[in-house]
Amino acid sequence: MSSAIPDISIVIPVYNEAENVTDLVARVEAAIRPTRYSFELICIDDGSRDDTAYILQSLAAERPWLCPLFLMRNYGQTAALQAGFDAAGGRYVVTLDGDLQNDPLDIPGLVDRLEEDTSVDMISGWRKERQDRALSRKLPSMLANRLISWATGVSLHDYGCALKAYRGEIIARIRLYGELHRFIPILAAEAGARIVEVPVRHHARTRGQSKYGIDRTFRVILDLLLMKFLMRYLHRPLHAFGGVGLGLLIPGLSMLGWLLLQKLLGADIGGRPLLMAGVTLTLMGVQLLGLGLLGEILIRVYHEPEGRAQYRLRDVPRPKS
Repeated sequence: MSSAIPDISIVIPVYNEAENVTDLVARVEAAIRPTRYSFELICIDDGSRDDTAYILQSLAAERPWLCPLFLMRNYGQTAALQAGFDAAGGRYVVTLDGDLQNDPLDIPGLVDRLEEDTSVDMISGWRKERQDRALSRKLPSMLANRLISWATGVSLHDYGCALKAYRGEIIARIRLYGELHRFIPILAAEAGARIVEVPVRHHARTRGQSKYGIDRTFRVILDLLLMKFLMRYLHRPLHAFGGVGLGLLIPGLSMLGWLLLQKLLGADIGGRPLLMAGVTLTLMGVQLLGLGLLGEILIRVYHEPEGRAQYRLRDVPRPKS
């Protein structure tokens, strides 16, 4: 591990995992040390309230490849992952959970696949034989996976598996915020990554408590709406807001035009509900069109000052033979 740039950066967010973190570090070392890869282990303590931070600090004192990060408070898994991605310097980046349900022994195989197959940019783990006993975790996860795959077109069996491997350049193109850690494959696909899914081992939790609950399903649905909008309309917001705006504006103006014609013919239109409906639809349509135009201006502000391109070029692929 004398290389200044490690081959693999392993990024693991941890929160209140004092019972698991020592074993976690030992298992990662045992999995990677016999391989030809140099590595760094970036453990992000997400404001733990137990002794997780102190244990990490003491472990790092004897292990130069262990690079703990300590967040000021509990920001959540998305922010913790982004902190790890910002610190990662490896050619490949691997993520997994800190609860020992993912198996570090799978890491070398994932990296080998990225080394051998230049057509793959990201490998997503699939807990094909999931060991969670609680139906309250399995059923919502299954439904969420199908819903996300259907809505986004990025078809995976297991979005919730934290064990994933990426090329470093893909991670550099991704910025996480909110709770978008669930949708990293979608963000990676949007950044141009070619994704494959492979089965990985999964173990039942034996120590500590799960940080997930049934309420996560509802947050996934809300975040999915955001991802659907970003994938389809991020660079053309006028098509989203303008389309709805025109759908309201045209019938609104038609109503008002019809009433104007009747008014010119001498009819009394002052108390008719059609007048209120026409005015309401017209105002809403104009507002949505204006919102779409404002979105277009903001997109240009985003792209133009620093010359951000709306496309990315790929190296010339090598033949597989």
